[in-house]
Amino acid sequence: MSTLSITIIQTGLFWEDKTANLEMLEQKINSIREKTEIVILPEMFSTGFSMNPENLAEPMSGKTVEWMRRIAAEKKIILTGSAIIEENGKYFNRLIWMLPNGQYGIYDKRHRFAYAGEDEKFTAGNKRLIASAKGWKINLLICYDLRFPVWSRQNVSSSEDEALEFDLLIYVANWPSRRVHAWKTLLQARAIENQCYVVGVNRVGDDGNQHHYSGESMVVDAMGEVLYHKEEAEDIFTITLDKAKLDSIRAKLPFWKDSDQFNIFNE
Repeated sequence: MSTLSITIIQTGLFWEDKTANLEMLEQKINSIREKTEIVILPEMFSTGFSMNPENLAEPMSGKTVEWMRRIAAEKKIILTGSAIIEENGKYFNRLIWMLPNGQYGIYDKRHRFAYAGEDEKFTAGNKRLIASAKGWKINLLICYDLRFPVWSRQNVSSSEDEALEFDLLIYVANWPSRRVHAWKTLLQARAIENQCYVVGVNRVGDDGNQHHYSGESMVVDAMGEVLYHKEEAEDIFTITLDKAKLDSIRAKLPFWKDSDQFNIFNE
C-alpha cells in the first residue's frame, strides 16, 4: 500500500475538437501496458486551452465526463484532467478526478490566467480537492495555480480543521514553451517546500492561437530531484512512487515543524 503507480500522457491536442481528442486519448490509454492506478491528462484535454466556452462548455452529464466515467470503469483506473464545464450559467476550467466506480471529485481552477482572458470567461473556484488513493493524500491543481505557492502549501497545524496535508501534488497544464523555465523551476520549488512528490503534466504542439507547447512534463521527488522529464515529444510514461521513501525524508528532515502557521479563507 506504500506505492502508487501513475501514468502521464503528454500529447498534442486537436484544437476545439472533442471527438478527435477523446478518440486519440482513448487509443493512448488503451496502449498502456504497465500496471497503473492513476492516468493523468493535460488541462482542457478535450479542446485545448480555448477561451470559447460559449461553444465548447458541457454540463457534468455531457460527453467528456461520460467518456471519463466509461474509460475509468473499463480500465479500472483513476482518470484525471480538466475540461470546460458549464454549471448554473457559469463556466469553469474544472479538473475531474474520476474513480473506477463512477464517483468523482472536482476542482475548479482558482487562479485564472488573466493574460489570456481566462478571468473574463471563467469563474474562479474557491475550494481545494484533496483526493485519496491507497492511503496517499493528493492535492489536485491546474496550470497557473503553480505560480501561487500559498494555495499549494502544506499547512501542518495543531488544529485539525486548519490542517492541509498531502503526499503528492498534481498539476495539469497547457503551459507555453516561451515560459517553460518558470514551469520547470516552480515544479521543483513546490516539491521542495512541501516535502512531497510533484507531478506536472503538460501538452505538446501548437494550439489554434499559434502558441507552442514543449511539454516538459515532470515528476519530482520531495528533495527536488527530477525523476522524469520529457521535452517536445509526445510520451506515455508510467512511474511508481514510494511513500516509504517520502516518509523517510520527512522523518530525517522534519522541516515542517519550523514552518509558519497560516489560514486561507475560501470566499
